[in-house]
Amino acid sequence: MKTMQERFLFLQKFSRQPRMIGSITPSSRFLANTILGSIHWEHIEAVAELGAGTGAITKRLSQYAGEKTKVLLFEQEPELFHKLKTNYPSYDCHPDARYLTQTLQQSGIDGLDCVISGLPFYNFPQLMRDQLMKQIHSALKPGGMFVAFQYSLQMRKQFSSSFEVERVAFMPLNIPPAFIYICRKR
Repeated sequence: MKTMQERFLFLQKFSRQPRMIGSITPSSRFLANTILGSIHWEHIEAVAELGAGTGAITKRLSQYAGEKTKVLLFEQEPELFHKLKTNYPSYDCHPDARYLTQTLQQSGIDGLDCVISGLPFYNFPQLMRDQLMKQIHSALKPGGMFVAFQYSLQMRKQFSSSFEVERVAFMPLNIPPAFIYICRKR
């Protein structure tokens, strides 16, 4: 359950940087469980969560991921980044997903089996979106999964140009309601 402190922090960050934060409240447990439940964890050795925020999805990762699964968290907002680093010391925390492939090389990881994203892509300038899509695609192993939630269907075309969109699920039990893109690297 989200604490009032988490909700207030998220709202405060949103009010200062709405284009970077993307929502007024952290993701619901329903959204987190739907995202994590869509992943075939028995095949996941390395996973990255982009835009981990307050850890709404991160806190449930240990219920799904295997003990030996390598988890990398990315969060650009400094205060949220430091909270993630403190709250999840067994996961590797990094500040910028635009350097995903470089981070993998430095960490000695050949490739990711899955990328989970809560980044508000449509709020970003097109150049940044393109850069992130290229990084995600390059970081994933062939057949790797890209699971992203968005608050509209506006990114479907760009996601489809880089990945096979296997399905899009609607999650009404979230504020705001979200669309979950379940994609695979061709």
